[in-house]
Amino acid sequence: MSDPTYTPPKVWTWEQPNGGEFASINRPVSGATHDKDLPVGKHPLQLYSLATPNGVKVTVMLEELLALGHRGAEYDAWLIKIQEGDQFSSGFVGANPNSKIPALVDHSTTPATRVFESGSILLYLAEKFGEFLPTDPAKRTETLNWLFWQMGSAPYLGGGFGHFYAYAPEKFQYPIDRFAMEAKRQLDVLDKALAERPYIAGEDYTIADMAIFPWYGNMVLGRAYNAGEFLSVHEYKNLIAWAEKIDARPAVVRGRKVNRTWGEDHEQLAERHDAADLDAKEAAAAAE
Repeated sequence: MSDPTYTPPKVWTWEQPNGGEFASINRPVSGATHDKDLPVGKHPLQLYSLATPNGVKVTVMLEELLALGHRGAEYDAWLIKIQEGDQFSSGFVGANPNSKIPALVDHSTTPATRVFESGSILLYLAEKFGEFLPTDPAKRTETLNWLFWQMGSAPYLGGGFGHFYAYAPEKFQYPIDRFAMEAKRQLDVLDKALAERPYIAGEDYTIADMAIFPWYGNMVLGRAYNAGEFLSVHEYKNLIAWAEKIDARPAVVRGRKVNRTWGEDHEQLAERHDAADLDAKEAAAAAE
């Protein structure tokens, strides 16, 4: 049991893993731990990821682009097993020096373009294909307002509330109360915004919705941290209605399966290298 009267030392040192579900992948230094090249498939877009909320943002975006007929958005999705340290390979660090999924490499450019941070990837793809980001300056700005809101807010939901409520080796009231309060404030921000508009940034479905749904949509749909009752998510009726609408989109259903290795078998597609991979998975599930 940790000492509740812990006094920080004058200089912090990393002496041992700090416990919790992700202790094995946390360290206070950056860079590669081993040499390993990233695989490269047949499509220009190469995605290296896992179906965490940040990973799902990008696979949903790519599937939405394909649903609109953008064949240039076809991609190879390679599974990065973060619990096994794949993100610390020399190849992955070359794609993302921050060693976090997702990372995208676009081989349609010379030289190839690396894109890391999920919000940056969404913006890059929206501009590359001219979709899901309004061209009107006011609407574009509102979309980016919410995209960057998500990037700045979600660490409090995941690394703050989610960590201390679900993953920390011990439960302490202070951090759980602190981050539960912030999580509910954020849910209320979204709920009030969605009382006035059908989508996060206005009348149109945009990359802001794709960024926010995997974190906050999954929370109010009861899929995150087993904390729906604790946070009384039923209170956020506008947010729930929006989440259900997004969740029903075929491209979202498809995107949530890619790089996924948990849940029911029909919900998983560990790696994806062609649209036929998803088609086969869905056909098999329908036949069961």
